[in-house]
Amino acid sequence: MHVLVKGAGVAGLAVAHELAARGAHVTVIEKSASVGGGASWLAGGMLAPWCERESAEADVIRLGHDAARWWEEALPGTVTFNGTLVLAPPRDTAELRRFASRTEGYRWLNGEEIAALEPDLAGRFHTGLFFDPEAHLDPRKALTRLQAKLEAMGVRFLFDRTEALGNERFDRIVDCTGFAAASALPDLRGVRGEMLYLETREVTLSRPVRLIHPRFPLYIVPRGGGRFMVGATMIESTDSGPVTARSMMELLNASYALHPAFGEARILEAGAGVRPAFPDNMPKVAEKGGTIFVNGFYRHGFLLAPALARQAAGVILTDISRETQSDEAHRQRASA
Repeated sequence: MHVLVKGAGVAGLAVAHELAARGAHVTVIEKSASVGGGASWLAGGMLAPWCERESAEADVIRLGHDAARWWEEALPGTVTFNGTLVLAPPRDTAELRRFASRTEGYRWLNGEEIAALEPDLAGRFHTGLFFDPEAHLDPRKALTRLQAKLEAMGVRFLFDRTEALGNERFDRIVDCTGFAAASALPDLRGVRGEMLYLETREVTLSRPVRLIHPRFPLYIVPRGGGRFMVGATMIESTDSGPVTARSMMELLNASYALHPAFGEARILEAGAGVRPAFPDNMPKVAEKGGTIFVNGFYRHGFLLAPALARQAAGVILTDISRETQSDEAHRQRASA
C-alpha cells in the first residue's frame, strides 16, 4: 500500500506516522522548503484539552485527552507534563469564574499556591486555576524530530512541491494542506493568528500561563533559555501578512500585565499564520473526489492531530482491506 500525504505540517506528519507504523509506504509532499511551513510552525504546542473546552465543543476533551501520551510515545522526552496555569487580574476575577464554569479538570489556587508553582509570579495574582493533567511541547522541535523519525521509518519527503512525480501511482491520497484546501472544502474558513517570541532572563516559568483577555485567549509558553512564545490573536481573516500594530501592542501589554520584566524583553520574532477552521471549529476526516481530507484544526493542531491521524489511518486501511477482499472474491468467482 502506497499513500501520498500532502502537507508536512502537524496533521500531515501525524497521519504519515500512523500509516507508516501500520506498514504503509508513505510519501509526503510539501510546498515549502521544510516541515511546518504553515501555521504549525507558529503554534503554541499546548496539549490542553480541558482549557480548550472553555471555548470549544466537548469533543475537544474526548479527542485530545490522549494527545500528550501519543506525542511522548512517538518522541520520548518531547512533552513537558507540568500542567497549565490560568490567571486573571483582580478586576477580572468574574471572567476567571466564567472560564471555570465552562470546563473541568482544574483546581482553584490562592496566591500562595500560585507562588509555589511559579515563584516569579509571587504576589502578583491572588487566585487562579490549575489544570494539572495538561502538558506542552515545543512545536518546532517536535516537527523536526518527527520528520527525522519518519525518514528512519522509510517515509519519503519531497519539498518545494505541490504534486507528486507524474509517473507515480498511489493507493490513496490524503490532503493535510490546511487552508490551502479551501477550494475543495467550501465550508473551510481562515482564522488569522499572530504570535511573538520574546527573550528575557528576568522571568522563569515552568508551564504555559493563560491570562484572561477581553478579546482573545492569551498564553505565554516557556521555550527554555529565557525564551517565551506569546500568542495568539484570533481574527476572522485569510491575511497572512505581518503582525499588526494593534496585535503587537495587545500581546506585549498582556505579557507586561503578567510580569513587568517582559517590558524589557527582546522581541526575537513576530509571526502570523492562517488557521483552517470549519463552522464548529473542530477538525474532521472527510473523503471527496477520491481524496481523504484531514483538516479544520483551528487552534488545536498539536492537540487533536493524533486522534484525527488515527481516524484517517483507520479509514484508509479499512477501505483497502475491503477492496482486497472484494478483488479476492472476484478472482474466486472467476476461477470457479
